[in-house]
Amino acid sequence: MDQCPSCGAHPPQLFLQAPDRFHQRTELYQLVRCPACRLVWLANPPAPSEMSIHYGGAYDRVIARAGKGQDHWERRRRTILKYKQGGAILDIGCSSGGFLEALGSSAWELFGVEISRDAAQTARLRTGAAVFTGDILDAPFEAGSFDAITCFHVLEHLRDPKKILSCVYEWLKPGGIFYFEIPNIDSLDHWVFRSYWYALELPRHLYHFSPSSLRALAGTTAFSELQMRTLSGTYFEHSMRYIVADMASRAGLRTRPMAEEKQSPLVWRAMRKAHRLTALSLLGFVASACGRGPDLSAVFQK
Repeated sequence: MDQCPSCGAHPPQLFLQAPDRFHQRTELYQLVRCPACRLVWLANPPAPSEMSIHYGGAYDRVIARAGKGQDHWERRRRTILKYKQGGAILDIGCSSGGFLEALGSSAWELFGVEISRDAAQTARLRTGAAVFTGDILDAPFEAGSFDAITCFHVLEHLRDPKKILSCVYEWLKPGGIFYFEIPNIDSLDHWVFRSYWYALELPRHLYHFSPSSLRALAGTTAFSELQMRTLSGTYFEHSMRYIVADMASRAGLRTRPMAEEKQSPLVWRAMRKAHRLTALSLLGFVASACGRGPDLSAVFQK
């Protein structure tokens, strides 16, 4: 791709290259950046038919573990309730239904889209939602169907975010909102860890956004911006593990890839949580206050 898929500027500039560290594979992938709107994208993505080998059961388990528990979704539930208190809601990439379940109110009519058949079935059984299984662009929703559409850490995985935004805009009712979260490529986290930054997720993340590139993409539709902020937190632990694994590999030692990791013992998880709530919490708060938090949270309105 010799021009920006968002604004059309060209030629892109080499941003960085790195392998799939989640599986500890060696093939290098190249990220390039638009010189105008600053969008970053994967220059040499795997073919769609090959993408399944970069996900699989191990990836699904990691995502499911990250989404367990009501507390994980509480901030997102509060955000959606600032703008909408009920109606038809679609969660794109709903996984096993954690967010839809967390809404916890009969005021909502629940819908989802999920590419994993197993996760989609879990979401249906867990929430009673009508979940379409398959590619988002194949979903059979009518124009003006939803009061709210959510999308948490999914947009960066999709091959045509510009087209996705157009579909979302069409599916929303007038006044409907699109609330989503994505990693922030201009974060302090990325500045520190560069090619070891956990949220690069090569080659699963095809696009990487900053506030400026996200606004440029939204400008290709008629959305109005209600909220744009970076969140506190950090990918410090996982990013450091990638550095340690790479150092061990260079020394001739093999460490277990994150894709093969079982859940940590309870004591270790408690120690890590204490660390996150102290030093890492302060670091994440400072980064977010400076607009350099690891994730972007945005709400757009039709």
